[in-house]
Amino acid sequence: MTVRVNKDSFNLREKLSELERPIGLKGSELMKSETTQEARDLVSAGRKNKIINGAMLIDQRHNGASNTNSNGHHTDRFRTQVSAMDQLVQTYQQVSDGPPGFPKSLKITTTSPETDISASGEYLSVYQKIEGQNLQDFAYGTSSAKSVTVSFYVKSSIIGTFGYTVYRNDTQDRAINKTYTINNADTWERKTITLEGDTVQAIGNANTDNWWNCWHLAASPAYMSAQTSVWANYTGSNWAGFHEQNGVITTNGATWQITGVQIEVGKNATEFEHRSYGEELALCQRYYFKTTSNFWMYALDNTNVYNRATIWHPVEMRTNPGITWTPTVSGTSNGTQFGSTKHSILYVNSPGTIVSVQPGAEFNAEL
Repeated sequence: MTVRVNKDSFNLREKLSELERPIGLKGSELMKSETTQEARDLVSAGRKNKIINGAMLIDQRHNGASNTNSNGHHTDRFRTQVSAMDQLVQTYQQVSDGPPGFPKSLKITTTSPETDISASGEYLSVYQKIEGQNLQDFAYGTSSAKSVTVSFYVKSSIIGTFGYTVYRNDTQDRAINKTYTINNADTWERKTITLEGDTVQAIGNANTDNWWNCWHLAASPAYMSAQTSVWANYTGSNWAGFHEQNGVITTNGATWQITGVQIEVGKNATEFEHRSYGEELALCQRYYFKTTSNFWMYALDNTNVYNRATIWHPVEMRTNPGITWTPTVSGTSNGTQFGSTKHSILYVNSPGTIVSVQPGAEFNAEL
């Protein structure tokens, strides 16, 4: 018995050309990955962002209002630090402005500029500190130390080259300097910076401020005399290496904004990891939270000599918090009777009076 099969003809040249078609971003590298871990690292799969509140959604302290504290916190987990400025006044505010997909950003506006920052000891930086115990997967201090990539959206009225530094507060303080360039004024631009792994010094495995992400807006020359693009021991002279543009703080009305901040393992900047508002809030409350309603203080005895309130923290805090609070009735003494990472007990000595804790009590366990 003979079986004959017919098949339509095809163009062999076309079929061969299909083999050369592009297979997408990092496709060829993914196809060559020998292990699942290699493939995972290429795409940064899973929970990846080490930054908290990178989209600037949470603003517990100010609730969208502006403030002028150059040595204070602004949107949650982000703060500025200033040194030796003589005239500088700025406003810091969570604003409803961002690139597509980012409804909020942190905006800095200079209202009284600094006339000269040539003196030693002058700088202003925006930063977020990270607990060392959250960065152990970087494998620093070993031959397997990993590269990490920082990405963020920035918008400024001042163009030019700005400095970014990671300072590590550790057994041996370390620093690395990088730059990014703002090319177009008043335009959202995404920037990426890759940091090589540090095979020399491990990151402390603790709940302390082992890692500082610093975006420099101003620095006097003394902080840039020992620039280093690779990890080196910190000396102060490499605090703001390669930073060039001080115009944000020397120009009246100048602005600088940031959002979409992400730090992830690997040499590639992947899409920003959006977390829900509730999850982001809980991550922020590990470091700071503010009460929004009264808490009653109950008598410890029948005479109401001492009134006490137990306040359970919404999440376990990084460390026992410092507390700023006001009772509705002033007593002869009041304070924190006992505190832990999970709850705080407040008391007031006010005989015969029922009192409560006013809204706005602050619990602070920031790095």
